[in-house]
Amino acid sequence: MLSPALSVLALLAGLSFTCSQNAEAGEPLTSSDAFSRDLPGAVVHVGVFGLFHPRQLRLSAPDGHALILHAGEERLVLEKSSGVDSANLSVSEKDIAVTARTRVVQALSLTVTGRKNEPTDFILAVPGKIKRHYHGMLRVEQSAGSLIAIVDMDREIAVASVVAAESGPDTPIEALKAQAVAARSYFAASRGRHADFDFCDTTHCQFLREPPPAQSLAVKAVSATSDLVLAYDAHPFAAMYTRSCGGKTHTPAELSIPSTIYPYFSVECKYCREHPARWSSRIPSTAAAALRSSDESARLGVDRRLGWSAVPSNDFTVKKENDQFILNGTGQGHGIGLCQAGAKAMAEEGADYRKILSHYYPNTTIVPLPAHPASE
Repeated sequence: MLSPALSVLALLAGLSFTCSQNAEAGEPLTSSDAFSRDLPGAVVHVGVFGLFHPRQLRLSAPDGHALILHAGEERLVLEKSSGVDSANLSVSEKDIAVTARTRVVQALSLTVTGRKNEPTDFILAVPGKIKRHYHGMLRVEQSAGSLIAIVDMDREIAVASVVAAESGPDTPIEALKAQAVAARSYFAASRGRHADFDFCDTTHCQFLREPPPAQSLAVKAVSATSDLVLAYDAHPFAAMYTRSCGGKTHTPAELSIPSTIYPYFSVECKYCREHPARWSSRIPSTAAAALRSSDESARLGVDRRLGWSAVPSNDFTVKKENDQFILNGTGQGHGIGLCQAGAKAMAEEGADYRKILSHYYPNTTIVPLPAHPASE
């Protein structure tokens, strides 16, 4: 059985799916170009596990794969058949210490590839906390006493990983397609959000886990919308989206968020108006003092202090009770752009992904990303 990451690669490389319009689907990736397009836009650089500020990482080779670990001038091979299939990485003064059974090497940074310097499957873990299976090339650096793990992965695999992480198991395929286009647009138009890499794997950028299996609807949605992005005034833009809008989406200006090339528009959301996601929360008066109405930055500041469920959205009323404030609100997230709850309902009623996207992103078009010339 293929590993999850290889299953995604095989699916994106060799299979196609029925789409509502032939021109909408784009050409499926072939095995020769899936990772040879090492050009701006075709590969995204994602920092993973940053929330843990890890001082240790464990790198393992899955069954049937060999990892080549380059540490300075040293070269280590990790492969089950060799008897050494894993290595421990740890912070060591200003270096990274790599321990593979009895061998120990140190380097300022390291990279991990397949035998031919190509992307490959690997398993990365923060011991005792989290473990994930990736496909790509790994870079590890040290900064401020923590290890920074960066996965260079094909953009379409990254999109599939986001769609799977952001969507429930009962989400219809057309809603997944809409999510895929929005996620791809964000990757294409919002590079460089961090100093050492383009994106992180949290909701600060886009929530990203390991690639989903080949048979998943998430992968089918990505393949069906291959290379398609949202554009405004002929320019792709970083599409924002939210879990539940509360009945009407917001604009960045309404929440004191700097504007982008796309101004966004406040649109009605039938599902959330009729089925609002209600919530209630109690916060101390000291935290409430920092909470300002219609200010996303202030809301996130309170959530960072008290937990991400303290103030789930920007739509709420406030009532004082003793030394606490009671918040009653609707919605989940900032409420800008695509509403995932509303998109799911629209798809269940028969809307295709183009209709969903045109509703939540008025005055936009869906365009293919420019083709890149072959690598030399």
